[in-house]
Amino acid sequence: MILLAITPGTGFDAGRWKSVLRSGVDAFLIREKELPTRQLLAAARWCQDTAPEVALWVAGRLDVAWAAGCGLHAPEAYPDLETGQVPLSRPLHAESQWADRSAVAQLLVSPVFSSPGKGAPWGPGRLRRFLDSLPPAGPRLLALGGVEPANAASISHPRLGGFAAIRPFWDGAPERVVSAFRQAGTQPSPGL
Repeated sequence: MILLAITPGTGFDAGRWKSVLRSGVDAFLIREKELPTRQLLAAARWCQDTAPEVALWVAGRLDVAWAAGCGLHAPEAYPDLETGQVPLSRPLHAESQWADRSAVAQLLVSPVFSSPGKGAPWGPGRLRRFLDSLPPAGPRLLALGGVEPANAASISHPRLGGFAAIRPFWDGAPERVVSAFRQAGTQPSPGL
């Protein structure tokens, strides 16, 4: 099970970022829209030096992802890219997007639960039906949006690769959150 921590958009904070990077997460998505290019690239390289074992993604900046040699999370309105430039992650807000996005490395299915500023949530039932309909191979699928250790077990599924989150990793003790997510991810989902 993959755990992806997403930065909270409050700027680079070496102490806080190091705590999350070294907490046991598998991947880290820098989502800092206000950082200028050089500072964003410096932050990406700092992450790679601090936790080289953690897969790194940068949101919305192909130039930075390419220069840092990491993955790109391309938001909803991002133009299509040729495959192979960098590992590519995309959001998945509706089942109808699957056909156009199933060739990327990673999809963030969102929002699974109610999340501030996001649309109507998928909910466990809809997510489960969607995952049941997919082929066994394809991009890594991570659940995002209101996902926390307390509700993660309700969406566990063999086709779901893990969980992505912002608040749980930044609002508490990251190591405890990682442990709780891992424990929840081993619990069978109701209805399976």
